[in-house]
Amino acid sequence: MQMRDFVVRFAGEGGQGVVTSAEGLAQSSTRVGYHALTFATFPSQILGGPTWTQARISVEPILAPGDDVNVLVAFNKDAYDTHINDVREDGVVIFDSTEFQLEDDGRSFGLPFEDLAKSTGNNRAANMVIMGGLAHLINMPQEHLISFVEERFNRGRGGDTEIIRSNIEALNLGRSHLAESGFSLGDLAPPEQPEYEQLMIKGNDAISIGAIAAGLDFYVGYPISPATTILLYMERNLVGNDRFAYQVSSEIESITTILGAGYAGKRAMTATAGPGVSLMSEGLGLAWMAEIPLVVVDVQRGGPATGLPTKTEQSDLMSCMYPAHGDVRLPIIAVGTVEECFYGAIKALEWAEKYQGPVILMTEMALAERSQNIPKPDLSKVKQAKRDIYTGTNGYLRYAGHELSPMPIPGNPGAYVANGSEHDDMGDTTHLGERHVQMTERRFSKIKLLEEDDYERDQTEQSIAVLPWGGSKGPAQEAYKTLRENGVPVGWYYTVYLNPLPPKMLEELKKKDLVIVPELNYQGQFSSILRSMGVKAESITQYTGLPFKGRTLVEKITEMTNAHLKETAGV
Repeated sequence: MQMRDFVVRFAGEGGQGVVTSAEGLAQSSTRVGYHALTFATFPSQILGGPTWTQARISVEPILAPGDDVNVLVAFNKDAYDTHINDVREDGVVIFDSTEFQLEDDGRSFGLPFEDLAKSTGNNRAANMVIMGGLAHLINMPQEHLISFVEERFNRGRGGDTEIIRSNIEALNLGRSHLAESGFSLGDLAPPEQPEYEQLMIKGNDAISIGAIAAGLDFYVGYPISPATTILLYMERNLVGNDRFAYQVSSEIESITTILGAGYAGKRAMTATAGPGVSLMSEGLGLAWMAEIPLVVVDVQRGGPATGLPTKTEQSDLMSCMYPAHGDVRLPIIAVGTVEECFYGAIKALEWAEKYQGPVILMTEMALAERSQNIPKPDLSKVKQAKRDIYTGTNGYLRYAGHELSPMPIPGNPGAYVANGSEHDDMGDTTHLGERHVQMTERRFSKIKLLEEDDYERDQTEQSIAVLPWGGSKGPAQEAYKTLRENGVPVGWYYTVYLNPLPPKMLEELKKKDLVIVPELNYQGQFSSILRSMGVKAESITQYTGLPFKGRTLVEKITEMTNAHLKETAGV
């Protein structure tokens, strides 16, 4: 029987090519029509430290990194000891025999990664040795890998021919040496080429491309893991007339700079992580108070304080929705897939311009560094975000009205003061209670302008529902498929819009006896917010710095469902 799904984990030290190996395997697979998804986790130091990445290759679209490993590639003994228990019983271990040795256990095979690479004349070809060996295990046609090498290294440079030759030789060496082991996992089923064009991309790059497609004019940022790659992308690509990208000296400078840009009529954005959101608190409060459009991308990591800079978590929801003192509740879009990263960035800029205020786009480390093939977006169909601009005469009352009023642009008619103090219709400071009531209600009323009806739902007749958010979508979706196969009576809901929630979805959730929320934080933040809105929500929490496993969610959701049904039957 052919395999339709294949998971390989590369484990070792930072700088040994662990990440490059996984991404190379994924890229070469997607070029011939397979679906691929990678997951990477590493320490925060520049070089060294325990690092591992996982690549999942499948004939069908992939939802999550995968629970169990078909092949473990161990670059050192510590990596082997750490990860061996995640290898399936019928799995295979490939280890670097120049680093350590293992007793013959019938499923482990040593390859001298570096020595074989050096024999080709290319010391950097160890990754290709490994990829050749993996291709043998699943009987992947060698021409798939050769085509990948030729495309990747044919860059119009003088040494390209030699680099291509040495890498192909390394592929062949890895394949021939592993063939000597007699190990095989069987044939990976041939790819089912999709009818649409695909794009292999990381989450942070997808956000960047989406924002630029939506008309982003102005980006500033401060380097912070795991958001830095958005800044780097913008510095390279947000170029041309009336476009600006720049690295500033702090997160405080980031938020105040895009405040000025938004006030001046520019579509403005920055990206940061949890510590940066904390520093931006006062600036976000000013943007809310003065009604200035801007977008902040929060790429979540483990917290609080410095926390786990390169691990994944979903523990910033409270600080993003309520970042400032006083009555503030910011619009939140939380993406759960690489494709949603692209469209979420577009929607975040649209929201900011539409309601004239700050919007938070939430993602997380596991998505930021994930490479995945997605349908290639048609950028020509993306509508650029545009605010309602005032075009009348002077004497305009900027803050008059209950919901929204056109926004003047400096240098044009309608001059006003964008005031951080409570203000009247003109923007002048006031301490009158009735004005504070008027403006507070105006700021909150505007959020209704952002209500969407776009959400996922399945088996809505069930009294118990699963509702993940953000990057927990994939593992939860995979678990839900198993739960349905097992006959567990649960429904499914999902949306990227956390504030405001789709009104119809909220009404449906309020009618449920139990809404189960998988989320990567200790406090159960989203379920707490849902309970405040009248939803009977309970969380499944995890805070290990790693994503959920689908198997874990199947067990816990089944347990919670059975317990609730038993309790209900006994009433």
